[in-house]
Amino acid sequence: MLEERTQPQAPGEPETQTWDAAVVGAGYVGVPLAHTLGSAGRSVILIDVSEQVVDGLNRGESHIVDVPSEQLAPLVESGRIRATTDYDVLRNADAVLIALPTPLSKQREPDLSIVIGAAEQIAARLKRGHLVILESTTYPRTTRDIIRPILERSGLEAGRDFSLAYSPERVDPGNRAWTTKTVPKVVGGVTPECTERAARLYEGAVDTVHRVSTPEAAELTKLLENIFRSVNIALVNELAQLCERMEIDVWEVIEAAATKPFGFMSFQPGPGLGGHCIPIDPFYLTWKAREYDFATEFIELAGKVNENMPYYCRSLVSQALNHGRQRSLSGSKVLVLGVAYKADIGDTRESPAIKLIELLRTAGAEVAYHDPFVPQLCEAELSSVDLDPEAHDCVVIVTAHSQLDYADLVRRSHVVVDLRNATGKEGRANPKVWTL
Repeated sequence: MLEERTQPQAPGEPETQTWDAAVVGAGYVGVPLAHTLGSAGRSVILIDVSEQVVDGLNRGESHIVDVPSEQLAPLVESGRIRATTDYDVLRNADAVLIALPTPLSKQREPDLSIVIGAAEQIAARLKRGHLVILESTTYPRTTRDIIRPILERSGLEAGRDFSLAYSPERVDPGNRAWTTKTVPKVVGGVTPECTERAARLYEGAVDTVHRVSTPEAAELTKLLENIFRSVNIALVNELAQLCERMEIDVWEVIEAAATKPFGFMSFQPGPGLGGHCIPIDPFYLTWKAREYDFATEFIELAGKVNENMPYYCRSLVSQALNHGRQRSLSGSKVLVLGVAYKADIGDTRESPAIKLIELLRTAGAEVAYHDPFVPQLCEAELSSVDLDPEAHDCVVIVTAHSQLDYADLVRRSHVVVDLRNATGKEGRANPKVWTL
């Protein structure tokens, strides 16, 4: 039975201490989760394969923007949080939470190899009374059909000898209003007792726990949340392309529709989807649906529209250069402004900027980028340059970081392609600015 510790533990060797929870994966999900549990009085051991990450955490240094070092350090110093590369510490933990990546393969199919590898490590150390919770995004029945059999190789039975549940991570990097603590936690166990035990772990650490009847319901909840966004973004992306042909300002239309106080939720077009969740999660469900002889045509169509946006944006840049600079894309100097997948963070996972840079280069453009949050873009073998719009034939706003002066940018640029409406109404009225 997990009990909240009211006194900090004395620092000691991780393998000799007991822990309320072990979090497998010290990334953008695991570190905020450990911080939230630690702040609520739990003792937490983080497990990660990177010795560099582990050493930094044990010095109280956070590599995750959402958990500043000044918030992490006191928990490390008090013994609430430690980090290690050694899975053997699981034997001394009451609960094990899996917070690892679930990417897509090159064939755009679910790749659970990282999670499966962790489950095998856990199974080798599983003990009677353990609570295991999967937080990684995945398709329905992963917890029951993939993770459970691996864990039961230990000879222990889920729901009888140990508890097993699924609780999807809902992290929005850079969001100060909604954090791991304040976003409601959805929990579904393989038995009602498993659900309750998992809920008790989170209660007191997060503000709200919402129980569902099965792991499958919890798994599909996470997919639905991000598919909802993907489909609606695809709708406005398609509308943006239609509006360009009809010579209607799509941003004006969206702003007007958003004045309706009911029945409408505002989504904005852009150069494509980014981040770990929205570009990837829909494919997890479409892949799983084939097992049931079901084609998720609506979801797949949305994916096609969103995946086409970088190509459409490349064409828009070419058009802007032809008409605004009397130059072809080939040989032109193009500055991509913002390469993070969303504003005011340094995360480039699945960023549409990476694909757009590739397409611009393929067309013969000389591409540079400026991003105050991303000093190096390894995928494109580029480094952020100084913001000098006069030195480029065209500036393409891909990510609208709030700290930039877009009015000044327009004044100093020859041609601007604004893919995020960063320049607003004034930009849309300026002949130098091209928008979606």
